[in-house]
Amino acid sequence: MAAFDGTARRFDARCLANAACAPVAGARPRVLTSPERGVSPVPVLSRRAFALGVCATALPRPVLAQGFDGWVAGFRTRARAAGISQRTLDAGLARLSYLPKVIANDRKQAEVARPLGDYVATAASPARIQGGQRALKRHGRTLARIERQTGVPREVVVAIWGMESSYGGFRGNLPVMSTLATLAYEGRRRALFEDELLAALRILQAGEIQAGQMTGSFAGAMGHTQFMPSTYLANAVDFDGDGRRDIWGDAPGDALASTAALLARNGWQKGQPWAIEVLLPQGFDLALTGRIYPRATRDWRDMGVRAADGGRLPDHGAGALILPAGPEGPVFLIYRNFHVLKTYNYADSYVIGAGHLADRLAGSGPIRAGYPRQPWGMSDAERVELQKRLNAGGYGAGNPDGVIGEKGRAAIRAYEQGNGLRVTGVPSRALLDRLR
Repeated sequence: MAAFDGTARRFDARCLANAACAPVAGARPRVLTSPERGVSPVPVLSRRAFALGVCATALPRPVLAQGFDGWVAGFRTRARAAGISQRTLDAGLARLSYLPKVIANDRKQAEVARPLGDYVATAASPARIQGGQRALKRHGRTLARIERQTGVPREVVVAIWGMESSYGGFRGNLPVMSTLATLAYEGRRRALFEDELLAALRILQAGEIQAGQMTGSFAGAMGHTQFMPSTYLANAVDFDGDGRRDIWGDAPGDALASTAALLARNGWQKGQPWAIEVLLPQGFDLALTGRIYPRATRDWRDMGVRAADGGRLPDHGAGALILPAGPEGPVFLIYRNFHVLKTYNYADSYVIGAGHLADRLAGSGPIRAGYPRQPWGMSDAERVELQKRLNAGGYGAGNPDGVIGEKGRAAIRAYEQGNGLRVTGVPSRALLDRLR
């Protein structure tokens, strides 16, 4: 689902358990701003992080619903003061209702993220690849024009479309106004969702769509590529020139062009891959890996890094090595476009899934490396314990879900530096034993 921010606030709460996101559920949760990415810092919120954030204490439905009408009345006053016309308020809020299933859905999130191998296999499944190939053929002229105008490859746009709504098959059927009002009223992130509700009302006020047609997912994300209302206002384009930026209807042109526009505005580099799979030499120093350590291609070559097929490492510019499943799993050399994709969804698993799907649609083969059963040589329980102990020490390892990504590695580096150890950022049982 598309972001949250002034330029592109990415927000992958796109459907949180409706059919549209079921195929790719389990993305790694993270809530960060990320100056280290090499992209202008943009507030981002991933789907699971959002879900964990908006889950309030489990109050019975009657207790939560009792004050809803009063909250709506207060919101009307605030919206009117924010410039929303009475006519728009009457049209947009006339059938507003509290939706307990939206809150219930938020409480279903798993504590441990899916293994990367399972996630990528689903993201780039044979069925999804075939669906993407059909979409590329069916909408070839539209996608070619979008690519010419934005520089974003058609395969990347179609991959995001497939990840977000199964190529338009599952766009969500919940009333966006009621969904956002429910999340705002619940209160955990009231200001955020009131802002989104105001953005939705501004969309109505601009005449982009009628209130009854504004449907979306369990988090209020809308259309073929699941834009939040604020993202729509910042990035949506009228590609077909009919006077409306229609991301909801059956014709996907406006939605696909808007998605490409979002990526272009966040710095998409034409002709550069998002990442390539590579091989590390035996005994490679893992302390050199991590998103915050980019190097020139010649430097990686000098260290013995090769392309995944064993050949010479191609030069796509400076890149950094990441180990999303530990050193025994796939190793990727990531480039600026990896970070641009993270403005759409900050979870590394999502970026790898969408990026790999785009590569498959462009004719590349599957990821060569296998996926270890125990990333970093540690069990799920051990990795969760490591995260919890780092958090308890004030090192900010993130949600203890068993997935140790860049935030977890940064926490390890901070611990190592603070305790006079060699700074590697590498999870291990020895480190866990030291923390116990």
